[in-house]
Amino acid sequence: MKKSVVSAISLLLSVICIFCFVSCAEKVDATGLWESAMYLSDITLGNGSKTVSFDVEAGDQKITITLKTDKATLGEAMFEHGLINDASFFNILNGIEASWENDQAYWAFYQGDTMMPYGVNDEAISDGASYRFVYTK
Repeated sequence: MKKSVVSAISLLLSVICIFCFVSCAEKVDATGLWESAMYLSDITLGNGSKTVSFDVEAGDQKITITLKTDKATLGEAMFEHGLINDASFFNILNGIEASWENDQAYWAFYQGDTMMPYGVNDEAISDGASYRFVYTK
């Protein structure tokens, strides 16, 4: 009987902890730039041997996407998961379009605070690397 009570309490505490972690995940409002976004909260995709993460920043909101991949470049890994519309040159990231033709918007690519001098298809994946993509006008 005592073992059953302890097991029930442990299960209840586990469920409460999971609920707390899920509810504390960063989420963004699906309005404005984020209306067409695929993901509105932090997410991990894939199951490869290398891990790379990047922030998607648009307006005053951001999420972190973590990829586990075996692809060689960041562009290939992002395209593999449908996060960009083209592995070489993209204008849609996470479903959010940055249109230079319409309003001179683009996705700025950073590592830390340093803007990258080339594109995602030229960035070899280093395990544990992190980046930022900032919707810029």
